[in-house]
Amino acid sequence: MKLFFKEHQLLIGLQALQFGLICFILWLDGYRDMRTVFYAVFIGFFLFSSYLVYRYFTRRRFYKRLEKPMVSFDESLQKTEHVPVGKALDQLLKSQYRLYQEKISETEMRKEEHLTFIDRWVHQMKTPLSVIELTARDLDEPESSNIREETDRIKTGLNTVLYMARLRTIEQDFRIKPVMLESLVHDVNLENKRFFIRNDVYPKLEKERSGITVETDEKWLLFMMTQLIQNAVKYSAGKSNQIMISLYEREGAAIFEVADFGIGIPEEDRKRIFNAFYTGGNGRQYRESTGMGLFLVKEVADYLGHGIEMESMVGEGTTFRIIFSPAQNMTQM
Repeated sequence: MKLFFKEHQLLIGLQALQFGLICFILWLDGYRDMRTVFYAVFIGFFLFSSYLVYRYFTRRRFYKRLEKPMVSFDESLQKTEHVPVGKALDQLLKSQYRLYQEKISETEMRKEEHLTFIDRWVHQMKTPLSVIELTARDLDEPESSNIREETDRIKTGLNTVLYMARLRTIEQDFRIKPVMLESLVHDVNLENKRFFIRNDVYPKLEKERSGITVETDEKWLLFMMTQLIQNAVKYSAGKSNQIMISLYEREGAAIFEVADFGIGIPEEDRKRIFNAFYTGGNGRQYRESTGMGLFLVKEVADYLGHGIEMESMVGEGTTFRIIFSPAQNMTQM
């Protein structure tokens, strides 16, 4: 209704001005039978109002469609009244819909090509890195250790890029199955032993019971554990030489916990640590931080239905937990 009046307000004003001018001209001409004038004006307004009412009711769906925002592209295919302007709108929306569909398909295809390229590129880069590591073994210290330290950093960066690319198509890249947490923790520690030695920070595993098993994707959980453990080591270096990894159950849920005794996270950064590319105050001190590790952990956890908890005190340390719901905890079944 509002849109209808806005569209016709100039016409209504022009019609009122026209009737007023006619009355004024008749009065200047000496015509004083105002009853006849008012009757003629009344008839004119009645006919004009009838025209507006007819026009509104024949185009009511058209105006309502213009006032109501679309919630999906499929609404573009809905038909309005069989009036010329309604048919023109339908044709315009259909052509716009087809154009959007073509652009979306083109964008999806380009994105898929880009992700495929990133995936292949990362795997290709790992081959020369392995050759460099093998070559470094024949060198004397400390050159050998320095080279392997840098190759480890490159590997970590490549893995982050790879998982970032795969995150967009995670629904095609995961497999839910029973995973024993203790075994996966040992795999992460074995894979990162040189990282522990280089930072002089070592993990200690505490478990409430053996054989805690959860339903999850092993590969993505391995990535999440690696990110949390590496962060704990990195932010503990120079302040503590140990981090604690704990496996236990709480109210039917299985918990994987990583606690460090490092610098902690400032209070103003805690609400944003899971934002993409956010490094915070600590990230400015540790220039290797990309701000993507915790973002990926949170995204993967949300997709797999796992919870994430964080507790931190500046100067005392930080604790992260991955929470597997009672439905995902197979130990109690």
